[in-house]
Amino acid sequence: MAKTGGGSNKLLWLMAILVVVSLSAAGATLYIMMGNGEHHASQAQTVPERRAPIFVKIDPFTVNLADDIYGSRLLYTGISLKVGDHETRDILREHMPQVRSRLLLLFSGQQASELSQPDGKVQLAEKVMATLHEPMTEHQPDLDIEAVLFTEFIVQ
Repeated sequence: MAKTGGGSNKLLWLMAILVVVSLSAAGATLYIMMGNGEHHASQAQTVPERRAPIFVKIDPFTVNLADDIYGSRLLYTGISLKVGDHETRDILREHMPQVRSRLLLLFSGQQASELSQPDGKVQLAEKVMATLHEPMTEHQPDLDIEAVLFTEFIVQ
C-alpha cells in the first residue's frame, strides 16, 4: 500500500504545480492586457481633436474672358477658399471688395480654351492663390490659404 500512496503523492504534486503555472500564466496575461489597455487609453488622449475646416465663400462671378477665335466668351464661376485659421478668414472678409477686384482682373485675362481643360483649372487655382497672397494692406500677416475650391464653373 505504501507504493501506491507514493504515486498519488507525485500525481498530487504534479497537479498542484500545473495549477500554479496555469494561474501564473493567466495572471501574466491579465497584467499585459490591462497594461496595453492603459497604454491605448493614453494614446487616445494624445490624438489631436478633429479640427473643423474653415471656408470663405466668395460670391459667384460672371466675367468676359479674353477674346479668342470664337469671339467673346464668358466665365461664370463660384469659389470657396479653404483657410487655415480664423485670422485669415477675417482678413479676407474685411477686404472682400479688394479680393473680388483682384479675382475679376485675373479671370478677365484668361483664355476660354485654357479654362476648358482640367490643367487650366488647376493653373487658375494656383494663380488665384498667388494673387491673394499679395498683401492687401500694410503690416498684413501672411494669409494661410490652403486650397481654392471651384464650386461652380461654366465657360460659354
